[in-house]
Amino acid sequence: MVFYFKARPEAGDYTIFMGLDKFENEELIKYGFPEDIWFHVDKMSSAHVYIRLHKGQSIDDISEGVLEDCVQLVKANSIQGNKVNNIDVVYTPWSNLKKTASMDVGQVGFHNPKMVRTVRVEKRINEIVNRLNRTKVERKPDLKAEREAVNAAERAERKLQLRDKKRREEMERLEKERQSELRSYKGLMVSENMTSNKQIATTSKSLQELEEDFM
Repeated sequence: MVFYFKARPEAGDYTIFMGLDKFENEELIKYGFPEDIWFHVDKMSSAHVYIRLHKGQSIDDISEGVLEDCVQLVKANSIQGNKVNNIDVVYTPWSNLKKTASMDVGQVGFHNPKMVRTVRVEKRINEIVNRLNRTKVERKPDLKAEREAVNAAERAERKLQLRDKKRREEMERLEKERQSELRSYKGLMVSENMTSNKQIATTSKSLQELEEDFM
């Protein structure tokens, strides 16, 4: 089971989601998207919360309002973190999550700790948590199928782009050949014209000499 929430409307169309338990968390870790940003209460047990950014966006594009929605949802879904003030929430791109065979189910590390950011959450804000919970939808998605469908679409797009690139390159090559042939033809015409003028001048001179000789 995966729970889906809608971030504040004024921030744009963003979906925040989290797994029911560590087994769903494991699936979310395995089949995440490049646009996913992962959130967790630092040094405490909590839900693994994600937000899916728009294509082309990065962690730097998360607005303060959307960030507040995410960290409040993480805090509210931490048994220990929900009871205390001034907790830290860490967040990082999904691609930075590291999973090894020795880790427990739902446990993760980081490829690059420098890519992990921390935000201090002073207290729970019920207004935000309640608003998010009103948008809550439960689903049982096939995360593997969703990921494979996206991979297939991306492969098809790359093939199309490659085909277009080759077509443009071929058109450019043909145009260069055409321009080269035109330059060669013009050069040939100039050379023929110069030769013809010279021949005419020579012929005229010879006729004049003949006339003088005749006189």
